Amino acid sequence: MKVVVLVKQVPDTYEKRSIALDTGMLAREASESIVDEIDERVCAVAAELKKVGAATEVVAVTMGPAGADKAIRKVLALAADSAVHVVDDGLVGSDMIQTARVLAEAAKDADLILSGAESTDGGGGMVPAMMAEMLGRPHIPYADSVEVSEGSVTGVTNTDTEKLTLSAATPAVVSLTEKAGEPKLPNFKSIRDAKKKEISVLSLDELGVVAGPDAAYVRNVMVSAAERPPKEAGQKVSGETAATELVDFLATRHLI
Repeated sequence: MKVVVLVKQVPDTYEKRSIALDTGMLAREASESIVDEIDERVCAVAAELKKVGAATEVVAVTMGPAGADKAIRKVLALAADSAVHVVDDGLVGSDMIQTARVLAEAAKDADLILSGAESTDGGGGMVPAMMAEMLGRPHIPYADSVEVSEGSVTGVTNTDTEKLTLSAATPAVVSLTEKAGEPKLPNFKSIRDAKKKEISVLSLDELGVVAGPDAAYVRNVMVSAAERPPKEAGQKVSGETAATELVDFLATRHLI
């Protein structure tokens, strides 16, 4: 079974993030870029599938700038046998639909596509489902664990009220939560071996995908951005008239 792990390079989770007001996009150069933590957990799941013989090949797939190769090398040290890196100027500012279209094309020959449930920089959580729709495959969302058998995959999803065991025939797409795997630090041998592994760098033309302004679909574009206004002190009530003032305050805002 060929398993594709989707990987995203994101600004460091523990550093301050900001929006570039001239573009409306995340200012990625403002902090160090790293592999998204949830993707490291997905890699741990893929590594375990390979260890038990459920996966015969693990391929990392990412879409991002040329500098994302640093993140790819770490994933190659963690679990992947090889990687596909889609790099193209036409992908700058991609929305979730365009991202899903590109990743679906790059991963279409996989028996199983594993992804984090949502990235820490965007948090949209829709790309795996969009890919499944585009590829015509079943999707198991927000799985806390996953098991693979011949021709099928099973995931356990916990909602607010239910624990669901969902199964689907492969090829399939599964998005995993942070509970699915525990990331491990690669050892020296793994890091050294990762430098020898193949990274296939593809442009949109080589992938056969039209993206950017010429794409034949409505693309979401940020048209303006503004700084968050400073916090203002709220109205204070105290003393014998506090109850009356509070009721009047809520009433004028139609809250009671």
